[in-house]
Amino acid sequence: MNIYKKIGLRFKELREKTGMSQDVLARKMKLPRPAISQIESGARKIATDELLMFSQIFHIPVDDLLNPGKEPEVRLHEWKKEKGTKPRMRISVPQKNLKKFKEVLLYILNKVGSKPNIGETVIYKLLYFIDFDFYEKYEEQLIGATYMKNQYGPTPIEFDKIVEQMIKKEEIEKVKSDYFNYPQTKYLPRNKPDLTKFKANEIEVIDDVLNRLSEMNASQISDYSHGDVPWLTTSEGEVIEYESVFYRTPPYSVRSYAEENG
Repeated sequence: MNIYKKIGLRFKELREKTGMSQDVLARKMKLPRPAISQIESGARKIATDELLMFSQIFHIPVDDLLNPGKEPEVRLHEWKKEKGTKPRMRISVPQKNLKKFKEVLLYILNKVGSKPNIGETVIYKLLYFIDFDFYEKYEEQLIGATYMKNQYGPTPIEFDKIVEQMIKKEEIEKVKSDYFNYPQTKYLPRNKPDLTKFKANEIEVIDDVLNRLSEMNASQISDYSHGDVPWLTTSEGEVIEYESVFYRTPPYSVRSYAEENG
């Protein structure tokens, strides 16, 4: 089930829970009634300003609205318009760039790989935030890896195969160690990244993620990733959709939507 159907079902469930008809909701949201029906069936994309309006009508935080595993408290009161809206969701599934994946991994390992907290789990999350932050900010791929939701947070599906290739080529080294009495898998770089393969804005996003998150241990960064909208809107074991990044809320959003909207 894609994100539009998930959000649509959530809308319908919450609307029916309050006993509000589609006609009434349509008037409150200043939309034609068929638009509400299309949103609830997943046939129509919902703009972020419409999502904000829905959350304000029912006094439900956007994070709760997007989280399929959370049962929100619905309250019907008058709502006040918030400043700043986000653009409509984009449908653009990034293509994998395996060569860029290798260069980004080498960049991460050369920058922070020697830190005692940087094991495999932390690397997974750093890659996720690099990919999704770049996609939110520039609406194009950096790596474009495929991330699956599991109980420990987003996991890049291609990681094991790419690492295996890099180990065979002696580009990196895999090391088993302990971190505060917990088993840890570390990767040490044997090569430097090819910086000519990066654009300036790619380096900027990578460095920003490393500066913000590379001090976290596996438990901390996993917990942090569980608050990000793309993770919240995905069911266990499913692939996390990139377009859900445009529904991010602070502190995860890296884009100044208010400035874009004047």
